[in-house]
Amino acid sequence: MAETAPDDPNTLVFEAGRLEAQLGEEPTATMSDGVMLRQADKLAGADTARFDTQGRAMYLEGNVRFEDTSTKIISDSAQLAYESGQIRFDGAEFSLTESASRGAADVLEINQSGELILEGVEYTTCPPGSEDWLLQGDSIKLDTVEGTGKARGVKLRFKGVPILYSPYLSFPIGDARKSGILTPEFGSAGRNGNEIRVPFYWNIAPNYDATVTTRMLTDRGMQLGAVFRYLTPRNLGSISGDWLPDDDILNETRHQVNFEHRTLFENGWRNRTNYREVSDSQYFEDLGGSLSVSSLTHLDRSMIFDYFTDNVSLLGRVQDYQTIDAAIQPDDEPYRRMPQLLASASWSRSFLRLGIDGEIVNFDRDVGTTGWRLNVAPTVEVPITRPGWFITPSVSLDHTRYELDDTAPGQEADPTRTVPIASLDTGMVLERLMQNSSRVQTIEPRLLYVNIPFEDQDNLPVFDTIEPDINLVQLFRKNRFLGPDRIGDTEQISLGITSRILDVSSGRELMTATVGQTRYFGDRDVTLPGTSAETLDESDYIAQVRFLVWENINFDFGHQWAPGQDGTAKSEARLQYRPATNKILNLAYRFRRDSLEQGDLSWSWPVSTQWNFVGRYNFSFRDEEVLEQFFGLEYESCCWGLRLVSRKHISTRDGTRDSSFGLQLVLKGMASVGTAADKLLERGILGYSADLR
Repeated sequence: MAETAPDDPNTLVFEAGRLEAQLGEEPTATMSDGVMLRQADKLAGADTARFDTQGRAMYLEGNVRFEDTSTKIISDSAQLAYESGQIRFDGAEFSLTESASRGAADVLEINQSGELILEGVEYTTCPPGSEDWLLQGDSIKLDTVEGTGKARGVKLRFKGVPILYSPYLSFPIGDARKSGILTPEFGSAGRNGNEIRVPFYWNIAPNYDATVTTRMLTDRGMQLGAVFRYLTPRNLGSISGDWLPDDDILNETRHQVNFEHRTLFENGWRNRTNYREVSDSQYFEDLGGSLSVSSLTHLDRSMIFDYFTDNVSLLGRVQDYQTIDAAIQPDDEPYRRMPQLLASASWSRSFLRLGIDGEIVNFDRDVGTTGWRLNVAPTVEVPITRPGWFITPSVSLDHTRYELDDTAPGQEADPTRTVPIASLDTGMVLERLMQNSSRVQTIEPRLLYVNIPFEDQDNLPVFDTIEPDINLVQLFRKNRFLGPDRIGDTEQISLGITSRILDVSSGRELMTATVGQTRYFGDRDVTLPGTSAETLDESDYIAQVRFLVWENINFDFGHQWAPGQDGTAKSEARLQYRPATNKILNLAYRFRRDSLEQGDLSWSWPVSTQWNFVGRYNFSFRDEEVLEQFFGLEYESCCWGLRLVSRKHISTRDGTRDSSFGLQLVLKGMASVGTAADKLLERGILGYSADLR
């Protein structure tokens, strides 16, 4: 027997092989020989069903099955209250499709709002036939709509051994955010002793949240940390901080504060604000956890407002720094910009392109010369572009004026400088289809001629100007100095050529190679304080190569070498072999003359179906010592994983070594227990993903 469903989603539609009904004051109906019921997106079936017209309920017995968009249930019997939409199952087994989890319960109730209420329950994400980890509870409420679960009288068993008990537990069953205590992290923290982190997550609103973390360091004491994040239609940012009220080693209070904010205004203006502060210069060395953080020398504090259109860009900034390296002397600390205003504009008029760049900034510091700097540089270009080639002659006039305070004896208080800059930039893009293939090769030569006459600038201060190392970008810059305090005199030609090989069918770049050099027609006499004039006729050669060696082998190589007897100045090479997503081997080499020479080997490699060997070995050939090394094993089963990592590394600027050991147990779909070893692996192994296979 069957009934056609009208459009009303509350209508209950049933099908049955046999129907018996009794009419009267207390009518009854019994269905048998296979019964199916359907209401909106819910579907139920059983061997037999009985209507209770007075109780407005239906009783299902024998091979009871229930399905909706997120839940599947099998039980011996069930009771359906078809007005409220509530269903009660006895002796039920269930599975949640979105989280790939399953379980069993003595009693299971499901209501129309998507809540599952279970008594005498077991829950796991392991597949049928495997219960490596099991969550047992007196009662559990699963909200499939919100993606959260609440449990009482909870035991968490791993391999049959209880590892956690809680009278109350709240946990996610999907990707939804949920307030509550996150899984604690614990492990060895080296010089700080052992470490335990207990984070509490507060889901304040859909666009606000906070995490408060209690961190116990056995050798230093209790540290409290917090992160607050916010997101509005035009604003986003975070406020974070850590506070150690009494460091047991130093006997002092220690803290850090970090504020990051972004705003996009309706009129097109943007704001970026950053503020960072630490209590002492050793904070990151003692409590940061990595050499990259502990090697910080300055912390930025700035507020920027900027605006862009197709022709105009404006920027206003105030900026200060906290210097946290005690070895930096006061007269070597960076200047504060209080304030800085930058403007840039360009227009096309007929065959001309007109532009102007301007800046006015006040440099302030407690030691040395301070004051204002005004820099204006109008430019006229004649860009000529045709298919396959371009040529751009350009002339600009760079004018700088200072108003200085606290000048040295004999130094001018208002020096000026005006220097013309002439250049000619030209290049070509030639391409050909490689024989018997679907690949295209390009040849892209480029030439830049620059002429800047000499003007004595020794009377000008140096607020923020440096001479950067030569590279492919610097090779085609007109001014060899970065910053307007110096305009380098020169007459030179920079030459470079790039070649690419592209796969036409996929658009993939299979190879790119570039080599370049600058040739000089005279000495360069403009210098920074403490340096001498440059007299070489040519710069170092710069080369960079990147290509796909084979389908799963990538090679990157950068090299800088001097003509004549000086040899290599800088060299970097990296080879990555990645035959599969979970197979990674990285080999890198870095060299800088008179500075560093390092080798770096990292890998993530399966040694069996379930075991994975991970590690990194970073060695300094110059110092003949290991900078960082860690080795570990990962194990993965169908529903859980394990990471064990042992690490030794240099943790301070003076070379102090530290060691730690981490153990992380990952219960898929539930939580991870132990240290956050995955974060170390993601940072140290290029291409590594913490997502277990």
